[in-house]
Amino acid sequence: MFFAPTLRTARFAPRAYDRSFERFVNEAFAGARRSPLVEQDDKSWTLSLDVPGFAREDLAISIEGAVLRIESKAEAKRQFKAAYELPQDIDVAASEAKLENGVLTLKLGKLVPVSQATQLQIN
Repeated sequence: MFFAPTLRTARFAPRAYDRSFERFVNEAFAGARRSPLVEQDDKSWTLSLDVPGFAREDLAISIEGAVLRIESKAEAKRQFKAAYELPQDIDVAASEAKLENGVLTLKLGKLVPVSQATQLQIN
């Protein structure tokens, strides 16, 4: 077996490389999938996110414009926090959430933009 020492200088191991490896390790050994599985159609998005060990009472979901926030409540046994920005505003009235067997499924309605344009008379 041959052992060769390595040099850790900015030239050979840039900081960005260290962070990339760190993210890879964190994602590989994380208990839950952090990025949701997203499907969409003309009227809605469907997001599926693994949140094992959480009950319905442990999670809080908030929607503000096109931003979806999911976080665990303070009294939950585990902590979870995630935010996702969608390309279009979310229709809260047409949205629903379901938690089954550690999988949180969100069906988020797309808000149809309403034109605020008005006609101006030419004098």
